[in-house]
This record gives sequence, C-alpha cells and structure tokens, in this order.
Amino acid sequence: MSDLLKNIDARTKLAGTNKLEILMFSLGMDKRSKREETFGINVFKVREVMRIPQITRAPEMPASVEGMVSLRGTLVPVIDLAKYIGIDTDCKPGIMVITEYNGQTQGFLVKGVDNILRLDWSAMRVPPAMLMAEMGGLVTAITELKDNRLVMMMDVEKVLSETSNFDKDEVIFKNVKPLGKERTVFFVDDSSVARGQIARTLDVMQVKYISAINGRQAWEELVKMADFADSTGTPLKNFFQAILTDVEMPEMDGYMLTRKIKADKRFSSIPVLMHSSLSSSSNQQLGKTVGVDEYVPKFEPEKLAQTLTRLLA
Repeated sequence: MSDLLKNIDARTKLAGTNKLEILMFSLGMDKRSKREETFGINVFKVREVMRIPQITRAPEMPASVEGMVSLRGTLVPVIDLAKYIGIDTDCKPGIMVITEYNGQTQGFLVKGVDNILRLDWSAMRVPPAMLMAEMGGLVTAITELKDNRLVMMMDVEKVLSETSNFDKDEVIFKNVKPLGKERTVFFVDDSSVARGQIARTLDVMQVKYISAINGRQAWEELVKMADFADSTGTPLKNFFQAILTDVEMPEMDGYMLTRKIKADKRFSSIPVLMHSSLSSSSNQQLGKTVGVDEYVPKFEPEKLAQTLTRLLA
C-alpha cells in the first residue's frame, strides 16, 4: 500500500488545476442500513498506510479513541472511525491510516483501503442537507463512481476537533485582540468546524465578514460584488478588504479560486490569504505558485488574527 503514496511529490502538480487525489476506504457493513459505505480522504493528508500495530490503551479518552501507538518514537493517538461515526458493524478494523494535518499526527482505524482516485474538484458535490444532518457535518463533499458507488469525503478536521483538546477557547483565543478599525473579510471554507472558528476569531477581532461554503459559490459571490462595484462606481475594497480561502473544497478548490481572483484586475488591491490544514512547506509553496499573499495554518486563531491585523490595519 505504501506504493500508492510514494509518488506524492508528483501530485504537487495538481495545484491550480482544480484536481485532487483521494484515498478511498471502508469501515465495514452497518448492521442497521445493510450497506458498506465508501469514504475518502485527501492524499495530501495521508502520511502512510499500515497494518495495525499494538495499541496502548489510555484512560479518560473519548470512546472512539482506542489509545496510542509509538511510531518511530512519536506517540500517535488512534481513532476508530466506525465507532466515531456510529456505524454498528461486526467488522474489525484491519488497517491504520496515518494522517498529518494541522501540524498534528493521528491514526485512523478502518476496515480496509481501496485505491487512490484522481478526479476534478468539480465532480465533488456539496452533500444533500439530509446527509449532512445524518452525518453531523462529517461529510463535506460527495462524488459518484462509474460503478454507481458514492464516495463521501470526510471532514477529518472535525474528527480531530472532537477527539482532542486542541481547540479549547480559553487557550487558542486568549491573545486575539480587537482590530480597532472597521473592516470586512470575505472567507470561504467547506468545513463547518473551520467556519465556526474563523467566525469566532473575527468576532473577537470585531471584524465583519461575508462567508461561502465552497470555491464555486465564493467565486460567484465575488464576481457579483465586483460587478456591482463597477456598476455603481464604488471601489471594490469598500465592501471587503481581504479574502480568506480554504484549499480543499467541493466544486472548486482554493488554488483554482485564488488563480481566478488573481487573474481579475478588479481584485488587485485585495490580499488573498490561504487558510488550510495542509500547512506543510510544500503546500505553502503551492499556494505561492497561484499567487496567494499569505498562508496561515488552520485552527491557530492567534496566527490568523496577527496576519489579518497586519493586512487590515
């Protein structure tokens, strides 16, 4: 299975092409629905795939957290995704997917992995409201395969948020201060967890905001505002002073959105910040290739506030 991931450097060429690659996996047949669903995770967030090593149980952890494993001297929390989602299955997980995002490493237990699927973000659709409600916002995008199977893109940031203490308000917001100036930020993110934290950061900063849930919707709204500004002779910067975009989004990703913004001269005075859990140096370099002005890691409100303060003030 490591062969599926060894050429990840070549995948950096996908930036700005609105394409992605996802590792597909299953969690077992749900006894209630009699179905075995297929889930997906962005390959950029996968460090390795391996057989499950010995897990050390730890007390006082959420029910879905199986314990810890030691990987080359690093302790990594292990989460049983079937338990986390609430799938009632007799299938025991056989594979551990090691993921790395938001500067954190964790292992996800799954029944098995399929192959890596390359597709266009335009083929990833926003899930129906009923599915989003049923899955508690865990699925951020969905696509259909040629064999009629549906692949559901999992919001792994939500998993991390709910199985760890990394986003406690008293810790991560304590140094966020009011901006002291009237400003507006346009932000876009498909994760409800991320949108909530961005909004909270901006609220503490006393900065107004306009939001969208994916790149396509964001681009349509931005074009409408630019057209309105043209028709009224009003500077576009009067409506908002910065754009904050996620990378992974259905229908249009943040790389493509940034490329479109930077190609339109009407947005030339408005900085674009890329805000992503794909925070490695290689991903930051990808952001630069499409023209982003700043790259800020997700779930670090203090860094986000510092960057916005510098740009907006």
